[in-house]
Amino acid sequence: MRTRMGAAKKRKKKRILKAARGYRGGRSKLYRVAKQSVRRSRRFSWVGRRQKKRDFRRLWITRINAATRSRGMNYSRFMGGLKAAGIELNRKMLAEIALNDPESFDKIAEMSHEALEGDLEPANTPA
Repeated sequence: MRTRMGAAKKRKKKRILKAARGYRGGRSKLYRVAKQSVRRSRRFSWVGRRQKKRDFRRLWITRINAATRSRGMNYSRFMGGLKAAGIELNRKMLAEIALNDPESFDKIAEMSHEALEGDLEPANTPA
C-alpha cells in the first residue's frame, strides 16, 4: 500500500495559506495562486530589506549635505575633514546631530574645517 502524505501536505498548505492571509481574492483562498503570491512576496521582501538600507543611507547623506552647505562647506569636504580630524561618527549619528542639535553640529563642522585647513597648509608651502 502506498503512502499519501496526507498530514504533511495539509500542514504545508495550511502554512502557505496562513502566509497569504490578507491578500485579495483568490490569492488568499486558492492554494496554487497563494503559493505563487507568497513566493513572490518573499522575494520582494528580501530585496526590500536591502533597499531600505540604501534609502536610509541616502537620506542621512542628504541631511548632512544640507546642514554642511548652510555652514559654507559641501558634504565631501566635510567628510574628508572628519576623517582628517580622526572623528569617527557614522552618517546616521551625524544626521541626527544635524537635525536635533545644531550647536553640536556647528562644533563638529568647525573641527572638520580646521582639520582640512591643517592638512592644506603644509602642502602649499614651497619645499
